[in-house]
Amino acid sequence: MITIKEVKTKKDLKDFVKFPFKLYKDSKYWVPPIISEEAKTFDVNENPVFNDAEATLFLAYKNNEIVGRVSAMINWLEVNGQNVKKMRFGWFDFIDDLEVSKALLNKVEEIGRSHGLEYAEGPVGFSNLDKVGVMYDGFENRATMVTWYNHPYYIKHYEALGYNIEKSYSESSFSFDVVDPKVFLKLNDIVTRRYQLKALNFTKTSEVMPYVDRMFDLFNDTYAKLSSFVAVTDIQKEYFKKKFIGFVNPEYIKFVVDKDDNLIAFAVVLPSFAEALQKAKGKLFPFGFAHILRAKKNSKSAIFYLIGVHPDYQHKGVHALIFNEFYETFKEKGVETCVRTPELDDNIAIRQIWKHFDSKVYARRRTYKKNL
Repeated sequence: MITIKEVKTKKDLKDFVKFPFKLYKDSKYWVPPIISEEAKTFDVNENPVFNDAEATLFLAYKNNEIVGRVSAMINWLEVNGQNVKKMRFGWFDFIDDLEVSKALLNKVEEIGRSHGLEYAEGPVGFSNLDKVGVMYDGFENRATMVTWYNHPYYIKHYEALGYNIEKSYSESSFSFDVVDPKVFLKLNDIVTRRYQLKALNFTKTSEVMPYVDRMFDLFNDTYAKLSSFVAVTDIQKEYFKKKFIGFVNPEYIKFVVDKDDNLIAFAVVLPSFAEALQKAKGKLFPFGFAHILRAKKNSKSAIFYLIGVHPDYQHKGVHALIFNEFYETFKEKGVETCVRTPELDDNIAIRQIWKHFDSKVYARRRTYKKNL
């Protein structure tokens, strides 16, 4: 007998966040979140996404034991502003019992139908800045802090419950020592002169902050045509400034501006925190924070989290300026491996950016869709 319970209390929320710690306790590939930070994601007083979205969290119980969870979400900017009648779901984890996954998705579908939505899609977050996709290939690779990991049996549950593939994503990596800087140096010189551009480097977070609003504006412009895109609002910009930008090494943020100081390209890279988060085991104290700070300073892996070029400058070699600057930074930091986070397989523009790298796909993921 499966019982579904809506998350109502702080204890329920803690149980929701901590369930994967039990489900993946024996996995060396799953990367845990910081429990307190994950809980804040669903705090309506903390996360400004709730100004334009709502979420209902559910836990599944079997024999009085938690055996699954899901977050059912509606982004009203998407539904009303874009007329995309989508019911989102994510944070979807469960034991290998079809009755559990079915009961959880039934709740998602009920909410979608009650609001007149046309289909459910997941696993996704509230927006494009959240984690996305269920893995179907690459299970022998450790996840990053910005991706979900899942057991292989998840796929058969989606398919058995009438969900069809909606979008496909790939994750890639390449060794830094095979990067040939001559390609970017030459292109850097040509593009800089032709378009009168300049790359910006930073050593302090305070130097980055004046550009952050413009970076999110450019992010909105760059990704606007992609499916499932929901723009970052002004209040979310402030939230991400406080939560995210200070967490990134300023040397790992690169901007390109034109002669009038207009921002026309950006890239944000993260050190790999995966091993540090596994050591932290969901807690910042007493030792978790030290593990994270050590990784921030010494990690030999760099994760390309966000990268974008203004539509007017795409396919003109502007990315060469960014990669030229990162080459020098990574060489100084001793970076050995570069990782590309999930990219839509039909995102041609992003593939063009990486065409000079010998990237190897190491994981693939999908979202699944069901008409309501």
